[in-house]
Amino acid sequence: MFAYSMREKTHAHRNYADDVPEEVKQRRLTELIEIFRESTGQCYDSQIGSIQLVLVEGPNKRAPETELMGKSDRGHRVSFVTVPVPNRTAEDAADQQQQRNPVVGDYVEVRILRSSRASLYGEALAITKLSLFYSNTVENEAVACAV
Repeated sequence: MFAYSMREKTHAHRNYADDVPEEVKQRRLTELIEIFRESTGQCYDSQIGSIQLVLVEGPNKRAPETELMGKSDRGHRVSFVTVPVPNRTAEDAADQQQQRNPVVGDYVEVRILRSSRASLYGEALAITKLSLFYSNTVENEAVACAV
């Protein structure tokens, strides 16, 4: 979110004056961000205990050696500790029991343990595929939090 600023080559730039004082713009932006964070926090809190499908995007910048970060199929940012987990994508049943660390591009089942205003934090359960995840879950609805 950003405070309003006039953009050249737009209808507003050609036809209107930017007559809102900077302190009013900043106050409005602050109010908007606070309301957004409150509603996001409530939404994220409701996800605690759920198992979510997460596409691994890379290491968590705050703990790159120990945590991975990705996006859930609901569009939420999810962080989890890098640990070896079962690989359900393997063809052979014996290979599925062997564990490996998730890597960028893997889909991982993650149980959500806690939340913040901007992220979810969980534990990795298994490397999976879209089709496996949705065929094995009872809750097939992907509900994104409305803001």
